[in-house]
Amino acid sequence: MTGPPALDYPRLVHDALRDVVRSALGQVAEEGLPGEHHFVLAFKTGDPGVRVPAFLRDLHPEEMTVLLQHQFWDLEVDREAFSVTLTFGGARHRITVPFAALTAFADPSVPIGLQFEPPARAAEAAGASRPPPERSTADTGPAAEGAGAGQGAAGRGAGGAARVVRLDRFRKTD
Repeated sequence: MTGPPALDYPRLVHDALRDVVRSALGQVAEEGLPGEHHFVLAFKTGDPGVRVPAFLRDLHPEEMTVLLQHQFWDLEVDREAFSVTLTFGGARHRITVPFAALTAFADPSVPIGLQFEPPARAAEAAGASRPPPERSTADTGPAAEGAGAGQGAAGRGAGGAARVVRLDRFRKTD
């Protein structure tokens, strides 16, 4: 006989971190970007619900990174996704990104950077029949300059040493 299911704290923390991104984007959609804030967002272009122009998907078949700073329009945020109009190749194009497709978020103007690994990919890689809890990494130092496609936003704590909280370290192993 099995007992009640265990609380999945890594997944709960992961969901809370996605809520940080959702809340920050929602505030910017309503009030605009304050001060020097700007966002670097990386996402899986092939995930369900991701809508990007075909030429961008061709250029970035797996992952793409966008910057929300000076030139973005019509940012809309709901519970599941955000949509924004950005300039690519001199023309404006609208993209839609579900929060589940995000792989990284950073605001280089302050010490925040988050990395996400979707559970389906981790389960596929491990060949598991049940997806493991999602893995999140939270960086709590000033974000690294020039975060780009495929790069996480690295943080630096006091004294310049990287400060990364890896949630999988606290995960119970079977």
